Amino acid sequence: MDIIIAGDGEVGLHLAEALVRSNHNITIVDPHEELLKMVESHSDLMTITGDSTSTSVLLRANVKRADLVISVLHDEHINLLTCIIAKKLGAKKVIARVNTMENLSPEVWRMYQDLGIDGLLSPEDIAAQEIISLLKQNASLETYDFSGGKLQLFMVKLEQGAEILGKTVEEVSDQYQHIDFRIAAIHRRQNTFIPMGDDVFQVSDMVYVVTKPHAIKDIIHLSGKKQINIHNVMIVGGGRVGRITAKRLENDMNIKVLEMSKERCMELTNYLEDALVVNVDARNLDLLEDEGIKNMDAFIAVTDNTETNILTCLQAKSFGVKKTIALVENIDYIDISQNIGIDSIINKKLIAASYMVKYTLGAKVSSLKCLSGIDADIVEFEVRAGSAVTRKPIGQLSMPSDAIICGITRDGESYIATEDFQIEADDRVVVLALPNGISLVEKLFH
Repeated sequence: MDIIIAGDGEVGLHLAEALVRSNHNITIVDPHEELLKMVESHSDLMTITGDSTSTSVLLRANVKRADLVISVLHDEHINLLTCIIAKKLGAKKVIARVNTMENLSPEVWRMYQDLGIDGLLSPEDIAAQEIISLLKQNASLETYDFSGGKLQLFMVKLEQGAEILGKTVEEVSDQYQHIDFRIAAIHRRQNTFIPMGDDVFQVSDMVYVVTKPHAIKDIIHLSGKKQINIHNVMIVGGGRVGRITAKRLENDMNIKVLEMSKERCMELTNYLEDALVVNVDARNLDLLEDEGIKNMDAFIAVTDNTETNILTCLQAKSFGVKKTIALVENIDYIDISQNIGIDSIINKKLIAASYMVKYTLGAKVSSLKCLSGIDADIVEFEVRAGSAVTRKPIGQLSMPSDAIICGITRDGESYIATEDFQIEADDRVVVLALPNGISLVEKLFH
């Protein structure tokens, strides 16, 4: 695919790096010349310095031949205008990043479709939804729904005393075959792998499981974790992610939002109905204690500063808060953050990549998630008639070693993948793939 990415910083660069691994032709348009010089010195990406709303700049980027134009600048107005102009100049598909919730309403979305825009992305909106899912399934460090919740990705960290410690994958599968689940991947000491039958579970393994919803309680038990009741929630940071999260939770939980900016506090007070907004610096331990952090069931840090989010979550842990979630923008910090005790990590670059990558796959994809802290994607393919996966049972397919079929949804029913299961046209199939496996898997579903 010929892809143009318009950006003004790290989101665009991360997206380009994620896509170039899949052998796409990527051109980055960015107003910052120094940044692009650095990119050119470290990669084979094509770069053009300039304003993405300029027709001459887009024509230099060969927009007429572009299969996809993605605009992910911080200014949503530039993104929308870039996409409208690019479509008029001949780009096949265009996707814009937006920031305000108004732009995601059905009425406004229909208007943008009429103007030629094929997709709208709001990392902040998706981040808020991920936070809410993590609070609901709070024993999991990462969770994601497929086919409307018929299948779930569930990631747990194995605690001391977990029933499955010291057992092989094969032993666990045999002993607990009455539970509907499939072990998809293990992350251990900065290494992610799809386990074989003789791999042994160890303490602190991060285990990725695909399961049916009714089996989640059993999986939590096997991991040594416990689901907790969350009622009192403290959110640090009243920016877009914090504001959306508080709004969606305030009717179901006791929400307290801590925000340093007086001006933003006034806006939050007018926007939120039941949540309590406090103008305070959450980095101050005494003030955190005064605001009742010891009584909190969950602590969410979503300021614009990654270090602040990590440190305040660690402080919350020291006060006994059981569930902590941090917005971590530096991808290099994700693995460290999880290893030092923060329960769950949210990253907007990975969120953007999850949304965008599915548009670049030749096979039909209904959802895709780039997993936090590990270099892997979990994809839900829609099976086309005649595709290679429909010709043999799963156990006889030429699956790459870097990928695993986890589950299938058919006619509203979900199934955990087994060696003798026969995939059919119109099924939805959930696959976890490491970087080297995704393009090979895609061919099976094309």
